[in-house]
Amino acid sequence: MNGDWLLPGATKDTQSITADWAPVGPALIHGVRVHEVRHVAKMNGRLTEVYRRDWRLGDAEIDQVFEVVLDAGCLSAWHAHGATTDRLFITQGRARVVLYDARPESPSCGVVNEFRLGDERPAVVVIPPRVWHGVQNIGPSPARILNMVDRAYEYADPDHWRIPADSPHVPFRFAAGAPGSTI
Repeated sequence: MNGDWLLPGATKDTQSITADWAPVGPALIHGVRVHEVRHVAKMNGRLTEVYRRDWRLGDAEIDQVFEVVLDAGCLSAWHAHGATTDRLFITQGRARVVLYDARPESPSCGVVNEFRLGDERPAVVVIPPRVWHGVQNIGPSPARILNMVDRAYEYADPDHWRIPADSPHVPFRFAAGAPGSTI
């Protein structure tokens, strides 16, 4: 093929998805699990399973379930937990979920995973303890995020650690201009 039609600076896309619609990207961070689910069409709408034990997404029990509503364009990053496992599921809207493994003993130390989830492509993302994560609403309306944790929030001694969204210690930058809020 003759390239005389290409404009200066044009670049060819790399593969981002397989023929069966599986995303192409870096290997998952050690301990991270992703389970895509499908909507079930009903006569009066749809049904979507959020979590089932037989999906085998880890042995940790669910101790608390809470919902976060992230306004359009807003960001919650970066945070990690010393002992708590998160299971995130976007129930409404669209969100970018980004994970960074800074655990020195992990075989995936230094790896970044990015997922775009929401109404169109629902999935549960399991985030193990000590993996930094951030969530950004990338849709035009509020995003509703369910978190099913294995350890309920301890009000007197929270298992939450935070660094700024633009931390130089994380090799990922969220879109400029996103309001930096926290969950």
